Amino acid sequence: MLHLRPLAAAALLLFAAAGAQAKTILFIGNSFTRGEGSPVNGYGADRVTDLRGAGHGGVPAIFKTLADEAGLDWTVSLELQDAMGLDFHYLQRRDVIAGRYDAVVMQGRSDLDEAHPGNPDVHVAYAGLLAALFRRANPKVRVALVSTWSRADLTYPPDKHWSGKPIARMAEDLAAASALAMKRSRDVDVVVPVGAAWNRAFAEKVADPDPYDGIAEGEVDLWAADHYHASAAGYYLEALSDFEAITGLDPTRFGAKEKAAADIGLTPELAARLQAIVKRTLAAARR
Repeated sequence: MLHLRPLAAAALLLFAAAGAQAKTILFIGNSFTRGEGSPVNGYGADRVTDLRGAGHGGVPAIFKTLADEAGLDWTVSLELQDAMGLDFHYLQRRDVIAGRYDAVVMQGRSDLDEAHPGNPDVHVAYAGLLAALFRRANPKVRVALVSTWSRADLTYPPDKHWSGKPIARMAEDLAAASALAMKRSRDVDVVVPVGAAWNRAFAEKVADPDPYDGIAEGEVDLWAADHYHASAAGYYLEALSDFEAITGLDPTRFGAKEKAAADIGLTPELAARLQAIVKRTLAAARR
């Protein structure tokens, strides 16, 4: 299910209703936010503010494109560091990211903990510390915690943490970790079910669940060539999920001719199918 605080649903409606007003959003993350391994890497860097001046765009820039298309005035900032979790951003970049924002999207390590894959403790602790930091700056901030996708490279090869388990399992474990983070922190408002959107794409045969045995005809590979990062289609699912979780707006409003999808090389048909998957994923999660 989508983890959303009981009072946050009503608050989100008010947040979305005020969407025409100028707002600020900060993305905190890593290579999964940057778009490593796909055309999303570097996308739209001139339209967002990289707080470290590294020139990244990526998923935050797709969010900006979607917001502009929806007639929303969002100023988008980001602070990224490859391979790092939320603890790094709190301990090493707190002075860079501290400030008042209307919304914050936080993305941790894809395996939760480099030394102990699957262990949620560090992820949970620092999600709460970061969320509290932003809540102190703005009591009305909307804080979202991204729950990412299963990694094929940690599932199909032997001797990995998720080896031999169904491909959906890793995403489910990551979702459980982020749900725990929200349970333990009053300052995290919503868990963004990106991994669940990927799992739905597999179940509905929009995407092939095993890139190691070839991609089935009519299906798409959501992973990059390393079977770790995402393809353009995978990152598009992420950006659409972030957009709906923050704004409350139906992503199918954009339709097949959505600009960001075209910019990163997705066909109109695929763009529409991915939008529908995100809509169904978040609708099912809210029930």
